[in-house]
Amino acid sequence: QVQLVESGGGLVKPGGSLRLSCTASASITRFAIMDWHRQAAGNERELVATITSSGLTTYADSVKGRFTISRDNTKRTVYLQMNSLKPADTAVYYCKYAHEFTGRSSWGQGTQVAVSS
Repeated sequence: QVQLVESGGGLVKPGGSLRLSCTASASITRFAIMDWHRQAAGNERELVATITSSGLTTYADSVKGRFTISRDNTKRTVYLQMNSLKPADTAVYYCKYAHEFTGRSSWGQGTQVAVSS
């Protein structure tokens, strides 16, 4: 099973930026769909961004134009660059791995992002 470790969370002021990282314990070069999800207190977990093994990306409407997902397969790492952060972006952010064909998946432990003045 692929294990994931997120990092990069923290406290930032509105309008600021953060870059989250998610490093996998095994290769993610082939057949790996990588997602970032988030869960705010009292809310359900929601999908924020996805990147496929071929580099195709999709985003939730709430983060389009502000967040960018990318991957460096040589480092087994997926990134989420978050710009123009808003208090509504405050949540625990989780990385998820899914195999495109088998459907096997795994989650990271999460990293807290807090946006506040």
